[in-house]
Amino acid sequence: MLKSQDIVILLKIFAMMTLAKGSSDESMSQNKLATHLCMSPSEVNAGVGRLVMSGLLGEIYRDDVSSRSAKKRIFLPIKSACEECLISGVKYFFPVQLGAYTRGIATSYAAPIFEKQILVGSDPIPVWPYAEGDKRGLALEPLYRSVPDSVTQYPDQLFYELLILIDAIRSGRVRERNIAIKLLKEKLHQ
Repeated sequence: MLKSQDIVILLKIFAMMTLAKGSSDESMSQNKLATHLCMSPSEVNAGVGRLVMSGLLGEIYRDDVSSRSAKKRIFLPIKSACEECLISGVKYFFPVQLGAYTRGIATSYAAPIFEKQILVGSDPIPVWPYAEGDKRGLALEPLYRSVPDSVTQYPDQLFYELLILIDAIRSGRVRERNIAIKLLKEKLHQ
């Protein structure tokens, strides 16, 4: 059974692989992944195992450039399975309810990626609760509690955008959800 942090791990691996295309080092160790996600290495290891078991990550072996005879194990997202899970499953398995008015980081339709598609009115926006956040709005709990720390301590624009798109799919109205699905498909296939 997948956990919400597994989706965060999957999105980070996807962002990392997309940004590393053409690079000789396409992978990140699970320890480094844990650091960037502000999770424990055991959480990341268990999450990767669940993602492989669920068919969202595939495991391959490549020559390790640091060793002539060793092989390096790499986990790659299986795009078609990821697309199906993220678009059709996440909103049912990890639903959201907006909480109290708080300071935080803009998410869902209120985030920068949506500014050309959606005009934000005067209603409070959805935010991930975060004391140092620069926005005020209604609390939308992120997929995992470490997400606000991760996106502020280890900035990764693609990772942030993927998380936002998933939040829009999880919490948005039909129009917001449809825009998020379209943008997510573009990001998954770039």
